Amino acid sequence: MDWVRSWRAALFSLLEDVPVHLRPLVASISIDGTSATTLIVDRNTGEPLWRPFLYNESCPDALPTVKSVAPANHTVCSGSSTLCKLVSWWNIEESNKKSALLLHQADWLLWLLHGKLGVSDYNNALKVGYDPASDSYPPWLHSQPYSQLLPSVIAPGTSIGNLKEDIRTQFGFHEDCIVCAGTTDSIAAFLAARATQPGKAVTSLGSTLAIKLLSTTRIDDARFGVYSHRLDDKWLVGGASNTGGAVLKQFFTDEQLQKLSEQINPMEASPLDYYPLKAVGERFPVADPNLVPRLHPRPESDVEYLHGILESIAHIEATAYNLLKDLGATQVEEVFTAGGGAKNEKWTKIRERVLGLPVSRAKQTEAAYGAALLALKGAQHHSC
Repeated sequence: MDWVRSWRAALFSLLEDVPVHLRPLVASISIDGTSATTLIVDRNTGEPLWRPFLYNESCPDALPTVKSVAPANHTVCSGSSTLCKLVSWWNIEESNKKSALLLHQADWLLWLLHGKLGVSDYNNALKVGYDPASDSYPPWLHSQPYSQLLPSVIAPGTSIGNLKEDIRTQFGFHEDCIVCAGTTDSIAAFLAARATQPGKAVTSLGSTLAIKLLSTTRIDDARFGVYSHRLDDKWLVGGASNTGGAVLKQFFTDEQLQKLSEQINPMEASPLDYYPLKAVGERFPVADPNLVPRLHPRPESDVEYLHGILESIAHIEATAYNLLKDLGATQVEEVFTAGGGAKNEKWTKIRERVLGLPVSRAKQTEAAYGAALLALKGAQHHSC
């Protein structure tokens, strides 16, 4: 799969999809991308020097090196962190080190729009080691030879510059349209839900399960895959599991999921105990690259099987929120749901029972809506 080409094509097809009469009215654009999806590009041309490292890829070969330089249990001390991906590339590559630059998926796509290479945001940069509390890369990272690849970092939603002239002309956007620093997909989903009080949480049920809890306390512990993103003066504490919708799609079509879900009694506990993963390896609430998927025994009834998988994912979610509480985060009081799984009302009821908390669908469940809110914030600041 040529990921880079497909991302670029998707971006420009989305610009094409904006109705022609609305294009001159677009004031600002921002993008969310999957956290820790990493590109190594040429710092002069922006063209990738290596295939992208996807968010869920692990680089255990780099972990000893990263652990030897980073503080104990730091966010980067996980095989799937951006820093592990950078170090893994650095150890393999011989020739292109001087001309190389690290960008995240959202950074690179935004660069296609604004043309200024080497800009990231403090949400995407967290897993490469950026410290959002001090707003800088820490000395232990700066002293490494590969630190020369690190991008400059600004706050999400900050204006980077105007939309490139050739794109403005091609699509008919206004000459004052700006491009703003982006964020990660789960933070964008959190912003979309507009959960503004500590104790409010958002579970994103997309291809994976990501949770974010608004907390007054910052928690970072790589032993459990827990990390905190800055959100203005508070912290978004959470992590992302490899369980989620991608596992369901292995067994059921969207139509089957809908029909089978209708037959589930969500108030009845399933006796099946699974750990649904698409492949070996988990990031959170257990960071274990060797954790094996558990999806057997499979009952004859597809309804029972789906019930068991949905309930098992709910138990992983509950374990995750309990872990955050044990580590000292603000206690969760209410959960909003984003992502495709938010549409499944039976699953929402199962999760409510398992979590023992009010669970509801966020009014806006698309991460893209959160990215649009960031763009709005950038446009408002830019016009002040």
